[in-house]
Amino acid sequence: MTVGEQALAPVAISEFDMDKQIRLFKSLKQLQLTGQLILNDHKDQSWTLYLYMGRIVYATGGSHPVRRWKRGLMVHCPRLVSAPIVLQESKSDPGSEVSKDDLTLCWEYQLLCQWVSQGKLSREEASKIIRSITVEVLCDVAQAQEVTYQVKSDNTLSTKLTLIDAEQAVMEAHKVWDAWKIARIADRSPNSVPVIRQPQKLQEKTSQSIYQVLSRLLDGQQSLRDLSVKMKRDVSEVTCSLLPYIQLGLIELVDVPDLPAPSFPKANTPVSEPPTLRPLIACIDDSPFICQSMSKVLTQANYRFVAVNDPLRAIAVLLARKPDLIFLDLVMPNANGYEICGQLRKLSFFKETPIVILTGHDGIVDRVRAKLVGASEFLSKPADAESVLSVIRKHLHEIAE
Repeated sequence: MTVGEQALAPVAISEFDMDKQIRLFKSLKQLQLTGQLILNDHKDQSWTLYLYMGRIVYATGGSHPVRRWKRGLMVHCPRLVSAPIVLQESKSDPGSEVSKDDLTLCWEYQLLCQWVSQGKLSREEASKIIRSITVEVLCDVAQAQEVTYQVKSDNTLSTKLTLIDAEQAVMEAHKVWDAWKIARIADRSPNSVPVIRQPQKLQEKTSQSIYQVLSRLLDGQQSLRDLSVKMKRDVSEVTCSLLPYIQLGLIELVDVPDLPAPSFPKANTPVSEPPTLRPLIACIDDSPFICQSMSKVLTQANYRFVAVNDPLRAIAVLLARKPDLIFLDLVMPNANGYEICGQLRKLSFFKETPIVILTGHDGIVDRVRAKLVGASEFLSKPADAESVLSVIRKHLHEIAE
């Protein structure tokens, strides 16, 4: 069988267990495939493994490739975690690790190559980072169960920092996955983010010291895997320690987007200043009319806008979108503005975010109580366009146009 310079037709595999994964990699090693193995699951997740002669050069994809890459740095080379992410083509050094053709391809790997060529990172450190990333990718693939795979023959990654035996990596990944299943948490993803849903009840169920630790760690920004690296504990152990509170509904596991990937200029394209994003304004109100009115006013003023009609989903949506200012209805079914405002202020990301309470009852008691839970402003409904824009400009320190 000859693999040409093109992708072969996708092949579906059900129950993609460890034995089937090993058989697949063995066949690719026998073919001495140099190119890409692309895996997709039924949830539209996609992973790419770059191979050289059937051995793994690098792996990426899935829901959190940027977070995964940063975790690899944190564990094996923490000094570079905050290093600027800048890819440069070296014209003076013919042995440069980053070639012109693949300058912006698979940026995580190319940056590792660049750092190695610049002496900022040793090959041994790079190998450890790549192996940890590869095992994590294969662990996520193990959770997929059913996949389609496609092979593509090419020499995409011209530099080989390390070559990983795929069969060994698969077995290592399945040890992690087996521990996850034994802990009876296989229905949960280690990429999910724990968020405190009921802080008062959580405080009643824990000691003061444990509650303070949980409040500090569960800031809505860190996935279970991120927490395991920060705490230097196994991810299944971290998840099991939170499981009692999750089952009681005091803590919820939510899906959040990956960290933003850097953007790089194309070859021979001059670098231009990135466009400045307008502030994102959120409105939490069970009334579709209020949200539609807000949307019209704010989008006409060139603000970005997100509406949340279900107060029970409010915190998860806000954590995912991270607005610059929040309008919050005071009276809603199943939750109220005081409670949501108080919960937001307990999350480090929203400690300084302006929160404007909306209400049809403009009383002194409401104003005092709103201030006590951390509200920044109080606005009576229905609010006119000028009042809405004025309060935004005030808190975001903008000048009226």
